[in-house]
Amino acid sequence: MLKVLHLLSSDRFSGAENVVCQIITAFDGDSEVEHLYVSPEGPIRETLKEKNIRYVPVKYLNGIDLKRIVRIEQPDIIHAHDMRAGFVAALACGKIPLVSHIHNNNFDSRGLSLKSVLYLYAAIKAKHIFWVSKSSFDGYRFHNLLKNKSEILFNVIDAKAELDTKTYNYDAVYLGRLTYQKNPQRLVEVLSEAVKKTPGFTAAILGDGEDAEEVKKLIRNNNIQNNVSYLGFSDNPYKILQTAKLMILTSRWEGTPMCALEAIAMGVPIVSTPVDGMCDLIVDDQNGYLSNDNEELAKRCSEIASNDTLQKRLSDGAKQTADRMMNVESYRNAISSVYHRIAK
Repeated sequence: MLKVLHLLSSDRFSGAENVVCQIITAFDGDSEVEHLYVSPEGPIRETLKEKNIRYVPVKYLNGIDLKRIVRIEQPDIIHAHDMRAGFVAALACGKIPLVSHIHNNNFDSRGLSLKSVLYLYAAIKAKHIFWVSKSSFDGYRFHNLLKNKSEILFNVIDAKAELDTKTYNYDAVYLGRLTYQKNPQRLVEVLSEAVKKTPGFTAAILGDGEDAEEVKKLIRNNNIQNNVSYLGFSDNPYKILQTAKLMILTSRWEGTPMCALEAIAMGVPIVSTPVDGMCDLIVDDQNGYLSNDNEELAKRCSEIASNDTLQKRLSDGAKQTADRMMNVESYRNAISSVYHRIAK
């Protein structure tokens, strides 16, 4: 049996954490692979408990604490998720094979920077590197050095909308962290413009983060609190997403976000800024729209919300995209193949 230690730098549930849970769940019933989840202690504990995933917390994410866990757990493979976790894993893994998994197009590693240089150490030591999109690979400063060990692996999803019995009626939904990367200030600006164009337009914002209080203030300052609801974090947002007419994203950069894949799989069109992995996923007028102009983003949101024929056509296009891109068995097999190859 192979024992895989998944290492993450965050202490709460968000995009990369969701991916890791999906990976572990994809191996359910496989008696040849055992998984454990290692990260700083935090709210993620409750999510992992609900998902019946074994959790080994560390007080701090550093080489010393990780070496201690490695001595106790004796994993056959360390699967490190994102650049910081990859660097710490490289410090602690010794002769244990390392898999690096990049879930984002890291804005601060596109040029020569401390982060790009530190990750290079981990990338060189890694036996294999998964990148969530071609743009995440191309965007890394030293990607040309890593071609022979790199693989593009799009995420897949397993949404459980049926577990939520409540009724929702939002035109647009935003789902994600409220952080600088996601540009939630721009999100509120676009939603405010959409309300001006279509006074009955409604939206829900699901997520938490350091910009949450500012977002709530901006909603009040723009006098759209009757149209835009801040719902905070939800561990099961799928019913809200599935019943919306569209998803909106205003990110500064992305990999291929899980929330976008969830929307596409549910047939929910996406209106987004044209960043990184979103350009791989969205085709204008087929499954959504891309624009870097607030007025255009608001216009597209308004059009989809008020035109059932357009919404249905884009929804069908989203489902076709999902059918083409997402196959859980192929996803699991790609990861399993790497595990068994490097563990020899």
